[in-house]
Amino acid sequence: MRDIAHFVNGHTLTGTSGRFGDVFNPNTGEVQARVQFATDAELDAAVQVAAKAQIGWAATNPQRRARVMFEFKRLIERDMNSLAEILSSEHGKVIADSKGDIQRGLEVIEFACGIPHILKGEYTEGAGPGIDVYSMRQPLGVCAGITPFNFPAMIPMWMFGISIAVGNSFILKPSEKDPTVPVKLAELMMEAGAPAGVLNVIHGDKSAVDAILTHPLIRAVSFVGSSDIAHYVYQTGTAHGKRVQAMGGAKNHGIVLPDADMDQVVKDLSGAAFGSAGERCMALPVVVPVGKNTADELRERMVAEIASLKVGVSTDADAHYGPVVSSQHRAKIADYIRIGQEEGAELVVDGRDFQLQGFEKGFFIGPSLFDGVKKGMKTYQEEIFGPVLQIVRAESFEEAVALPSEHQYGNGVAIFTRNGRAAREFAASVNVGMVGINVPIPVPVAYHTFGGWKRSAFGDTNQHGVEGVKFYTKVKTVTARWPEGEVGDSSFVIPTMK
Repeated sequence: MRDIAHFVNGHTLTGTSGRFGDVFNPNTGEVQARVQFATDAELDAAVQVAAKAQIGWAATNPQRRARVMFEFKRLIERDMNSLAEILSSEHGKVIADSKGDIQRGLEVIEFACGIPHILKGEYTEGAGPGIDVYSMRQPLGVCAGITPFNFPAMIPMWMFGISIAVGNSFILKPSEKDPTVPVKLAELMMEAGAPAGVLNVIHGDKSAVDAILTHPLIRAVSFVGSSDIAHYVYQTGTAHGKRVQAMGGAKNHGIVLPDADMDQVVKDLSGAAFGSAGERCMALPVVVPVGKNTADELRERMVAEIASLKVGVSTDADAHYGPVVSSQHRAKIADYIRIGQEEGAELVVDGRDFQLQGFEKGFFIGPSLFDGVKKGMKTYQEEIFGPVLQIVRAESFEEAVALPSEHQYGNGVAIFTRNGRAAREFAASVNVGMVGINVPIPVPVAYHTFGGWKRSAFGDTNQHGVEGVKFYTKVKTVTARWPEGEVGDSSFVIPTMK
C-alpha cells in the first residue's frame, strides 16, 4: 500500500501519528493509497520552517520571485499529462476536466508572474512643503490554505500562487481524498527555484485544520469548502487574530428568458449541471425558465440531451463525466434525490440505478432531472453537489430574479437572453457575487477576482486578482521630509497639509 507523506522544507516528511486516511480510486471503488495525518507537533515544525524561509524569500526582489513563477508554470505545462492522470485517478473527473482544473490554476500563476508591476505602491511628491508620501505592500509572513477535493490543482494554485509571489511562505492542507497532486505541485515549486520551506504540504483532518487556525505564526488562512465549515473557519481564525477568506457552498441559478437561444442553453446547461459529476461550487444545478412555453420546451430538450450523455471511467476520452469522489458522497446525492421525490417534485430522469459494466464497484451515478421544484423544498435550499438539475418555473422576469437574490447562497448566477436591457438590469440588481450573461459558469479570469456573497463567502476579500494580492499583503505608508539647514523646533500638534 502506497503511503502519501507530507512535504516540508523541500523534502518528503514521513508522519509519526499513526493516523491515516484512505485514498480511493473512484472508478473501481478500491483503496489505492493511504495519506498520513499530521500531529500538531509536525504542523508546528512545518510552520517554524516556513517562518525561517519566509525572511529570505521576502527579501528576494519581486522580479526574481516572478522568475520562479515563470519556471513553475513551464514545469506544470511540461508535466500536464501525468498530473492530469494522477488527479483523475484520485478524484474521478475525466482527463480533459482534470487538465482544465490544472489550466485554471495556471492562469493565476500567469497573473502572479506579473507581481513586480502589481506590487508597485502609490507615491505623492510634494504632499506638503518638502514632504513626500508613498506606500508599499509587504508580505504578511506565513500563510495557509485549506482546500477541497473537487479542485485539487486549481484552488491550491489560486492560493499559494499569489501568496508566494508577494513574498510569503505557505502551508497547504489539501483534501485527504485526493492529496497526491498538491504534493507534486510543491515538488515542482522547489524544482522551479523556490527556496526550501517556502511551500509546504501537511495532510490531515479537522485536527490539522484546528492547528492551522490557532497557530500564532500563521497570519492568514484561505479556505474553500462547505458553508458550515467555512463559517467555522472564519470564526475560529479571526478569533485568533488571523486574516481569513472562507469560501462556502453554492446553489447557482440559470435564468432562461423566452428569447434565449435554446440550442445553446441546453448545451450550456448540460455541461454546467453535469460536468465533473456536478462536483463544482460553480456548477449550475438550478434552471429557472420564465413562462410555461419556455419551461415545457426546456424540459423536453433536456430529457433528450441527458439521454445522449455518456458516463464513463476517467480515462474514457468519450465520457462526459466520471464517478463522484466517494461512496459516501454518492449515497448523499441519492438521498437528496429521494428527498426531492418525497417533497413533491417530479423526478423526470432518475440516475440512481446507473451502473457501469465492468466497474460496478465504482462510485458512479447517472444524471437526474427534477421538474416542479419549489423554493421551500430542502433539495432547493441545500447544495446537492452532484449531477442533479432542478427546474424551478417562474411566471415573470421579476419572479426569476428574486429566486437567486433571496437564496441563502450567492456564489454565481447566469441569465440566458438576447435582450441586452434585460441582461443589464439583471446583472445590476441580482443579489449574487458572480454573474454570467449567456455564460453558464461565470468564473472570472485570473486577473479579476473570484468570490460569492451571503453564505457562499465569509470575509471581505476575494480570491486571486488584485483582491488576492490585497489579502496576502499589508500596506505600509511612509511620510518623508528632508529638511534643509538647521534642525527646527519640535511641533506638538498633529501635522497637517494646511
